[in-house]
Amino acid sequence: MLKRGAASAAATAVKPVVWSIAGNDSVGGAGLSADQRAAEAFGVHLCPVVAAVTAQNSRAVTRVDAVSADLLDAQLAALADDIPPAAIKTGLLGSADNVRAVLCWLERLRRRASVALVVDPVLRASTGADFADVALLAAYRELLGHATLVTPNDAEAARLLGRPAGADLPPADQMARALRALGPLAVAITGGDRKRHAGWSLDWIDAGHAQGWLALPRVHTVNNHGTGCTFATAAACGLALGFVPEDALVLAKMAAAQALRHGHAAGQGAGPVGESAGFGADPSLLPDLSWGDERGFLERIAAARSQMQDVPGDIGLYAIVDRVERVRQVLGAGVKTVQLRIKTPKAPDAAWRGALQQSITDALALCRQADAVLVVNDHWRLALQSAGGDYRHLAIHLGQEDLSALDANERRNLAEGPVRLGVSSHSLWELARARGLAPWTIACGPVWPTLTKAMPWQPQGL
Repeated sequence: MLKRGAASAAATAVKPVVWSIAGNDSVGGAGLSADQRAAEAFGVHLCPVVAAVTAQNSRAVTRVDAVSADLLDAQLAALADDIPPAAIKTGLLGSADNVRAVLCWLERLRRRASVALVVDPVLRASTGADFADVALLAAYRELLGHATLVTPNDAEAARLLGRPAGADLPPADQMARALRALGPLAVAITGGDRKRHAGWSLDWIDAGHAQGWLALPRVHTVNNHGTGCTFATAAACGLALGFVPEDALVLAKMAAAQALRHGHAAGQGAGPVGESAGFGADPSLLPDLSWGDERGFLERIAAARSQMQDVPGDIGLYAIVDRVERVRQVLGAGVKTVQLRIKTPKAPDAAWRGALQQSITDALALCRQADAVLVVNDHWRLALQSAGGDYRHLAIHLGQEDLSALDANERRNLAEGPVRLGVSSHSLWELARARGLAPWTIACGPVWPTLTKAMPWQPQGL
């Protein structure tokens, strides 16, 4: 039980605020109902702003009425001076006038402080009801130019891009690039209903730091009502908590997957998903992130997930040293895993490269004698040369910038080759991308803030 002082502090703690401007779902599955559950799972305060009222049950939407722009404006005005948002999520807006009202208030709020905007362009219900006409589509395109993140599914992305109804859908990466050209900082084309990859739920993300597939094993359930709303609101909550869009999308993927696992039946059709706190501590919910549209990604992560129980657990104390003499010392102290981290100078010459090669060769010889593992940081090509085809006591460690500089074949060869691979990660999206390589080890950080590198992510702490 909390002590009185701790309870008082908890009671007065200020939670980040998210405005959800969306539709009411009379069956309690999607819309503002799903948004409220997602916000509670994140510990975020949600202000539910009604933009449209629907008459629906678990099988069909029978009526949709947008509230007047005047009523929507009144709701936003009442909130603006008392409980301004860190993030706004829009769902079913119902009319072009309502989109314009949202845009007007967004511009006013951003004159005072930074406000993230997540646009979930709800154009059609999962039951088939159409919510958008030509005027509403045009208004949405204008709103996208002010968005932090937009989260359409395949069909919604195609409609926003003006694709004719019934036409074949372009690849997700092409649609995401086209949507980003309209102005949003990040795009996630959700694909939970995409059937092309049996057994997998895939979302394509395109943001400033990363492009690729967010992948998790598909949750097979009929109780999936509200999944898209949950994903978008979860992303908005992540942004309100200070995460960059890529990290917010990883959290959204995790929250949506957990919600699908805990859906329940309600009515004769699709039941609602069931969001709850604690999803972030479940490693089985962490998705894999591809390096772009790489070949063999799904096959590799499927194999890695099936072999997770076979990975050796304890590598012991992991020492990091910068010279051969230090390797000798830590091996003498009983360490069995040691990283040789020799950084490249600004102007390396032939003499430095020769000395580096000799250092790696000597350090590897010491580790072989001690039956230990030498982890060579950065200089993986020289490490492979020094090993001479015997990789039993060798591993390599690369940062994600180094991996990004490689071509797809080089990354695949490292991921699938005989040498153990360690990868650095500094954020949730980098952790997901590192996992997608099925590495031997992943280094997580930063623990504390730093001024020596540009780090668009939050320190992780201890």
